[in-house]
Amino acid sequence: MTDPAEVRRLIRAHPWATIVSSTTQGLVASHYPVIIDESASTGDDIVLLSHFGRPDDELHELGEHEILIIVQGPHDYVSPSWYGNGEVIPTWDHVTAHLYGTPEILSPEENFAALSLLTDHFEHGRPGGHVARRRRGALSSRRAGDRRPAPARDAIRGAREAQPEQAPRGPRAHRRAIRRVQSAARRGDPPRHSVTEPSFRAIRSRSIPRTPGHSAAVMENIAVSRS
Repeated sequence: MTDPAEVRRLIRAHPWATIVSSTTQGLVASHYPVIIDESASTGDDIVLLSHFGRPDDELHELGEHEILIIVQGPHDYVSPSWYGNGEVIPTWDHVTAHLYGTPEILSPEENFAALSLLTDHFEHGRPGGHVARRRRGALSSRRAGDRRPAPARDAIRGAREAQPEQAPRGPRAHRRAIRRVQSAARRGDPPRHSVTEPSFRAIRSRSIPRTPGHSAAVMENIAVSRS
């Protein structure tokens, strides 16, 4: 899978990612949602927005080195029992992308704007969600720095100015321009037309146990090959 459009589609459909860093203290892994920065992802470029809760930002030494983002798409075990003849080894179909880039550290204003974009993205379409409340006027503006009601915003600013060492420390957003992509879409051997008719019907009817990560993509591959 080398088409950037397909990689973007995978990220949009499966935003829960594993983030791995090789730090001065060894390997560190965390799990966070990622979204595509659509305004910055032009042509074949892919730019991601995400965040780290604290102290993960320090554990990953955020901004000091390249990190790996693993996006896991649909996957499932492929059983030899599906096939009617020949020697068939078991395998695992999957769609996966490994994305490499160095995080860009954001300013406080950019951090808040990025966190707002992340929240809006996942709240969109939910009745009573964050975006719906904003449209009803609970949040007055989309501009960075204006997303909190003025009294709360002023109180937080005042606390930081008075006692910066005790200031509230929330999630830390970051932007990553992806420099390298390694992706794989394994549709295991042998060709799907050799699936036996009883097995095909059983798989389609979900009477054969499948893993929670199983998706329609595996079944579509079988169906298309048989048509």
